[in-house]
Amino acid sequence: MSDHYRAIDWNRQKRCYDAALAGLVVMGAATFLGVTAWVSPESTAETLILRTTSVLAFFLLHILLAIGPLARLDPQFLPLLYNRRHLGVTIFLLALVHGLLATIQFHALGDENPLVSLLTAYSRDYRVWSDGRWQLAHFPFEPFGVLALGVLLILAALSHDFWLKRLGAGLWKAFHLLIYPAYVLLVAHVAFGILQTERSPVYPILLGIGFLVITALHLLAAAREKVRSTTAAAASSEGFVPVGAVPSLEEGHARVLKVGRQRVALVRHQDRLFATGNVCRHQGGPLGEGRVVNGCLTCPWHGWNYQPEDGCSPPPFDEVIPTYRLRMIDGELWIHPVPLPTRTASTGVALPENGSNPQPKGAS
Repeated sequence: MSDHYRAIDWNRQKRCYDAALAGLVVMGAATFLGVTAWVSPESTAETLILRTTSVLAFFLLHILLAIGPLARLDPQFLPLLYNRRHLGVTIFLLALVHGLLATIQFHALGDENPLVSLLTAYSRDYRVWSDGRWQLAHFPFEPFGVLALGVLLILAALSHDFWLKRLGAGLWKAFHLLIYPAYVLLVAHVAFGILQTERSPVYPILLGIGFLVITALHLLAAAREKVRSTTAAAASSEGFVPVGAVPSLEEGHARVLKVGRQRVALVRHQDRLFATGNVCRHQGGPLGEGRVVNGCLTCPWHGWNYQPEDGCSPPPFDEVIPTYRLRMIDGELWIHPVPLPTRTASTGVALPENGSNPQPKGAS
């Protein structure tokens, strides 16, 4: 591709993801083949492969489309989001097998070029308008599948990090938004195909459920993002500054955060987070590198103590350090860079339920 391209390491997470994906495909194919062969023993091998690859590709497409909104609703789904490109390539390969086999089986036995036959079959095999009314059961479904397969081909070809680097994140992401038109095309392809070949209500019901689930997840994620944007805008207007995701701090430990040009100590105390000044009043020791001992943040240099809530030293000492207001917005930590009035107690913020977040921007 290029002498300047540097491949991303194939880490354990990617191997586990691909192994789980391969297992899902094998298990799904075996289950569907077994059930179909039992329900319809007269089905040919070609029909079994056609149905298996189409059902698997369509099912995995729903999983792929659900990962994005699920990751917005719950960060536990983020590992799936980071590795979902291989899922997209797998969907394309299954769809390609389905499309090639269907073209060979239904359009390669005549005198016409198979592709020409595929794209012009509606002119001779379908009667969309007859007897003075529209006949949906005669509506051609092949063109929708061909267009969708073309989009999936583009997305699979551009999924490599080489193209992400060359196109830039914005354009690369714009290309991958084509997955939504591809989904609409595939829904139309499947729906019109069902009208022509199936009489059981099972397939239309499953198709409708899948569409409703994907739509509902995206609407929920959009609503969540709107609330977050509104809350973040209000916090920003009040002077709060985002510092990133909450770090993984053990109880009683601290971390140094850089907020603008100043350094702040972030402290975990009684399962809440507090922000204090980072400079000890004794000799300027880094309080963010200290620990909470007997309820007080202790300087690692000479052991001077400060209460995380109000920054005051315990009696009979009268030293005090500044404290800062914190806010938690959808798992992201925000801090007000202007300290509270001296000796003002801060309530801090409660820790999010998911305590395994990466460290915030500016942490040191």
